[in-house]
Amino acid sequence: MWDSESETGGGGGGGRDYGNGAISSTKHALQTDGFELRDRSWYVATDIPSDFLVQIEGVQFHLHKYPLLSRSGKMNRLIYESREAAEVNKVVLDDLPGGPDAFELAAKFCYGIAVDLTASNISGLRCAAEYMEMTEDLEEGNLIFKTEAFLSYVVLSSWRDSIVVLKNCEKLSPWAENLQIVRRCSESIAWKACANPKGIRWAYTGKVPPKVSSPKWTDSSSSPSRNQQPVPPDWWFEDVSILRTDHFVRVITAIKVKGMRFELIGAAIMHYATKWLPGMIKDGGGIHEGSNNSDFSGSGGSSKDQRMIVESLISIIPPQKDSVSCSFLLKLLRMANMLRVAPALVTELEKRVGMQFEQATLADLLIPTTTTTTTTMYDVDLVQRLLEHFLVQEQTAHGNMYDGMAAQRGGGNNHPSAKMRVARLVDSYLTEVARDRNLSLTKFQVLAEALPESARTCDDGLYRAIDSYLKAHPTLSEHERKRLCRVMDCQKLSIDACMHAAQNERLPLRIVVQVLFSEQVKISNAIAHNNHSSLKETGDSAAAAGFYQPMVPNRKTLLEGTPQSFQEGWSAAKKDINTLKFELETVKAKYMELQGELESLQRQFEKATAAAGGGGGGGGGGKKHGSSAWAVGWRKLSMFGKGGGLDGSDHGGDHHHRGAGEGQGSSRKTPARRWRNSIS
Repeated sequence: MWDSESETGGGGGGGRDYGNGAISSTKHALQTDGFELRDRSWYVATDIPSDFLVQIEGVQFHLHKYPLLSRSGKMNRLIYESREAAEVNKVVLDDLPGGPDAFELAAKFCYGIAVDLTASNISGLRCAAEYMEMTEDLEEGNLIFKTEAFLSYVVLSSWRDSIVVLKNCEKLSPWAENLQIVRRCSESIAWKACANPKGIRWAYTGKVPPKVSSPKWTDSSSSPSRNQQPVPPDWWFEDVSILRTDHFVRVITAIKVKGMRFELIGAAIMHYATKWLPGMIKDGGGIHEGSNNSDFSGSGGSSKDQRMIVESLISIIPPQKDSVSCSFLLKLLRMANMLRVAPALVTELEKRVGMQFEQATLADLLIPTTTTTTTTMYDVDLVQRLLEHFLVQEQTAHGNMYDGMAAQRGGGNNHPSAKMRVARLVDSYLTEVARDRNLSLTKFQVLAEALPESARTCDDGLYRAIDSYLKAHPTLSEHERKRLCRVMDCQKLSIDACMHAAQNERLPLRIVVQVLFSEQVKISNAIAHNNHSSLKETGDSAAAAGFYQPMVPNRKTLLEGTPQSFQEGWSAAKKDINTLKFELETVKAKYMELQGELESLQRQFEKATAAAGGGGGGGGGGKKHGSSAWAVGWRKLSMFGKGGGLDGSDHGGDHHHRGAGEGQGSSRKTPARRWRNSIS
């Protein structure tokens, strides 16, 4: 993907010239025409026979002792320590950083053969030189010095070379870390990424034709070329996204220190996640074994590799709100649950989602259950926790709004609107998960009641969720259905929702009556409000009286604007309401009549008691009369309590209570019978 860059014609110290990145050692050099590869063995093209064999990862190098001893402290020590061994002329160096390729370049340097230093080989050669102890103590201008100079003066001044070297350091741990190559490349990349885009003069991925080396780094004060197109602020995303996760984290950390805007940092993290986590663009559809994550550890993108990526990304997300989208956070949370990420990081991610929960969508919230202890299809408990985090942070933000000058800036306007958006989101979520037969009534009710009443101005969404739950759970008892409907406020239903509820056989009868009464109150209030507004606008009573006449056509127009199904249903509902009102008035009249008769009976009983207490010849007659009146009253009350109404009382007490009115007896029978039919 990357071409070597040679941005500087020279670099290094001590007056040494590196030309085009080629270095060599001419002191004590053995005359040779180069190296020759035969099968998996390297031979020196010289007439002098080889007397030393070095084997690295199955590749053999047939060399000579003297060139190696004069420039490598490690070779000098190994040969000296093994001088009494049987195979003193053979050394195995399988732990050499950079492998056979790096050793080949180091061996050529020892023989005085020119070596081309590039961004692709400099990191491995620098680590190999350190491993072989090719220091200045053995020879001035040894390999450590020259590779270090090339890194400092050539690589770190180039954008693409810094990326390439950092990418190659993935195979050189821990040598690249200990030699500060990773740190220096990360800081170089961060410094250039934070530069003013107007001052960028180097190539980056996708913006220049291939095989064109990057121009030199120039200061942002330089005037841009006329033909150069404007550089977008995300120009560095693609280049940085090729890095391994731990190196990407180092770069992002360095960029944070430089003070880059958190929105750009968050966008870079999302770009990286989209590239290396296939589940982020496949709606969290599980672990993708064939992804490009094989570049990280060669394990085919296992769940362990993806878990490491997710944990790393969670740890570097900027703490500011809106640094990344809520959709990205929820998809990351979905993968974190599937990959069994550390609980502390999952909790932190849930709090981050709560900060911007009002930005979520229904599709993002439909996170499948990952635990074996839960039988529901979707993780309702997770959404409950997210909602709780949102409410806690909203309450904190609302409390802080009145501190200082925040209230004057109108920050409180977003507080109710955020809750309203969350309420609509929760209602949609409840409607979706209500179809799950394994969802318990308690979980549904707790989630529905988690938001305060002020968050919902209309309960239509909640009604749809309740209706969906009743459809999916037809075996609910009457008590459970009443408990379910208790989370809904009938006064917050729209006209269409009221009409649907009035004809919904799944709802308890008590809820249907509440819906009908609340809708009648709404229409009455609306008509009264229109009348009041019309009278107020006329200004004088005469004009007001004239304007009040055509209110009936206005009401007719209002009803005609509603659906035909509503008009038909409302006519039937209105008849039921009038019937209920009439029966209620009848019961009230009966109650008042019985109350009067009870008071009359009490007075008669008191008189009879007084007469009995006076003794004399008339005591027996008074007692008999009092007992008869009490018995008649008791029979009337008993018959009404058993459902007989007042019908039976007219037969037994007609000659005792003619004052109650015989003409009313027949009129009381029919309403009483209608009331019994209505109740049954």
